[in-house]
Amino acid sequence: MTNSFGDMQNAKSVFIIGCNPAVNHPVGFSHILKAKERNNAKIIVIDPRFTKSAAKADYFAQIRPGTDIPFVYGMLHLIFKNGWEDKKYIEDRVYGMDEIKAEAAKWTPELVEDVTGVPKETLIEITTVYAQNAPGTLLWAMGLTQHTVGTGNTRIAPILQMALGYMGKAGGGTNILRGHDNVQGATDMGCLSDTLPGYYGLAEGAWKYYARMWGVEHEYLVSQFKDASWMGKPGFTLARWWAGVLAGNPGEDAIENAGTNLKALVVMGCGITSTSQNLKIQEGLDALDLVVLADPFVNEAAVITNRKDNLFILPSATQFENSGTVSATNRSAQWRYQVVEPLHESKQDQEIMFELAKRLGFYEPYTRSMMMRLKEDGYLEFTPGKTSFQWPEDATVEISRTLRTIGLMGWTPERIKKHTDNWHLFDEVTGEGTGPMKGEYYGLPWPCWSTKHGGTPNLYSVDVSTRQGGMGFRNNFGLEKDGVSLLAGKGSAPVGSRVDGGYPEITKENIESLIGRPLSEAEKELCGQNWKTCTSGKLIDLALEAGLTPYGNAKARAVVWTFPDKIPMHREPLYSPRPDLVAKYPTYEDKANHFRVTTKYASIQKEKDHVMEFPIVMTTGRLVTMMGAGLENRASKYLCALTPEMFCDIHPDLASKHGIKNGAMMWVHSPAGTKIKVKAKYSHTVMPGMVFLPFHFGGFMQGVDMTGNFPMGTKPYASGECANTVVAYGYDIITQIPASKAGLCRVEKA
Repeated sequence: MTNSFGDMQNAKSVFIIGCNPAVNHPVGFSHILKAKERNNAKIIVIDPRFTKSAAKADYFAQIRPGTDIPFVYGMLHLIFKNGWEDKKYIEDRVYGMDEIKAEAAKWTPELVEDVTGVPKETLIEITTVYAQNAPGTLLWAMGLTQHTVGTGNTRIAPILQMALGYMGKAGGGTNILRGHDNVQGATDMGCLSDTLPGYYGLAEGAWKYYARMWGVEHEYLVSQFKDASWMGKPGFTLARWWAGVLAGNPGEDAIENAGTNLKALVVMGCGITSTSQNLKIQEGLDALDLVVLADPFVNEAAVITNRKDNLFILPSATQFENSGTVSATNRSAQWRYQVVEPLHESKQDQEIMFELAKRLGFYEPYTRSMMMRLKEDGYLEFTPGKTSFQWPEDATVEISRTLRTIGLMGWTPERIKKHTDNWHLFDEVTGEGTGPMKGEYYGLPWPCWSTKHGGTPNLYSVDVSTRQGGMGFRNNFGLEKDGVSLLAGKGSAPVGSRVDGGYPEITKENIESLIGRPLSEAEKELCGQNWKTCTSGKLIDLALEAGLTPYGNAKARAVVWTFPDKIPMHREPLYSPRPDLVAKYPTYEDKANHFRVTTKYASIQKEKDHVMEFPIVMTTGRLVTMMGAGLENRASKYLCALTPEMFCDIHPDLASKHGIKNGAMMWVHSPAGTKIKVKAKYSHTVMPGMVFLPFHFGGFMQGVDMTGNFPMGTKPYASGECANTVVAYGYDIITQIPASKAGLCRVEKA
């Protein structure tokens, strides 16, 4: 989130695409409704289904899944045609908008109607309303990301905001809705296979920085890998870990994993059945040498596997038995206080990891830095007299002093606890504190550059000073491209900045020229080579004193020259209902070594005309009563009373065509050769040629009841087929996130 739920109350228009906040974020959705009450904000919803969010909307467009890029290009076409764009904003703060404008020129309302299914009149009406009710805020979630062009979708949305000048504005920005309370925090902490914590890359310099901040030798970290080259290579993703197990079997994709398959899997707090291709997950679980599942509830991975040995279920503690920080979707921290001691034999997550580290022989270096302190010169030393660490406070201190790239230096445990304890002193809309919390924003939303900084409520705002969270766009891609400057234009710096325009990221070499004074020898001694690895924090302090953002002030890139598509391009889903459009907008070529796995694109799309056998569009989504794989929720008899069984939303006309009665059982078949047996639920929320499946169920596999595998007394109150069993092959070209939102299927009565 660039802004926050509270800030949405400042919006004059709310553009919701690829998400359903009324169901998936119902508390947050109240802020959207308040924007309507407060500002008469126009609510616009773009969705393949008529959702509960759509029911509250002023304008609704029912779009064909997988065509978000054409729809937004259609909006941009009209914006540029009518001169509604913010020309000065684009000139000063955006690189490459001319290429976007050229592509948008192709997407006439008539073409958009043909590709997306949205009437041209609706496109024109929505675009007019959104462009003329400024500022507008834009929301999305998995409905945009879970496509083969998911990265393109999440690029075209901010490009729309920049074209209108809505990015970096109160009531504007792009607000990406997270599904759980600490998804943002998990991402920040490096729970990705291609970054270190804080989004530091896998380059040697980043590893050396982390060695220093962990209090270990770089050579020690190198020794943990097969050889140093593997330190810079992304690992497997959650989406395709099983490919690392099954590689070498007939028909399986090739892997590049140092000549070996994966042998063991440890799962902690993750419903892995909530990813696509559930049958492959089952096959991967069956083929492993060892499976360890740490979860407060019985992870359904233990139920769908056919294995009979080397499967261990470790009872882990719930959030009520833990304490520490969680990061909200708007980048703010909250302190979670422990309510009770872990029950029975359950252990807290860190205790499980500590025990594992002890048995693997690296517990001491794993925990060492929590018994160290950072000296003024930026180097660690053991804290005199300290022989143990306090969890989670000392871990929070380690995070605070290390994760400089996203500005967590101000996140001390004392400050975060103080915010949580005094939440009532913060304004609901702005997040600004009053009384003893004056000058700070609730949860210290990152970047929070120092213990004197109050946090950043709205990213990329130049309307306030850096002290109040002001900043330009990050300078991360050089100073120029093809002879064009990548630095921001004159007059587009935060209020009070010494440099009234663009400047590069802060380094030891340029700090004196940027702040306009020479440094003393003592100050120079404290400066690291650049702000990201300056452990003394001196470069950041000097930058803030001059009103500068440590990461520089550059233009946002509408063109990404390192991506397969330099600008977002429409490409039909692998399983498209429009073969005529596949020829015009084909997918990517197959990609080798995509997170260590060869990933197919064109070879699947070209293998046959899938729509002949699977003519129905299929999409998946959440229910308000459940989350993720639904393990916790289906263990509640009260929630299960509201949603007792797996179902398929199907239009009565489509159901009648196949002889499927409302409430009767039906089969859903996938191009992957899989099928699930579910209850038909007549619904006019879906179009006649489409079905919707919730993804929160499990325990059944292609009609087979496997709930007998639950240990005695652990079977949930509701079980059923998993929608992801019939989500076919398909992954984003950059992130490898599963393409679960635009598939095909066929149906028949059971």
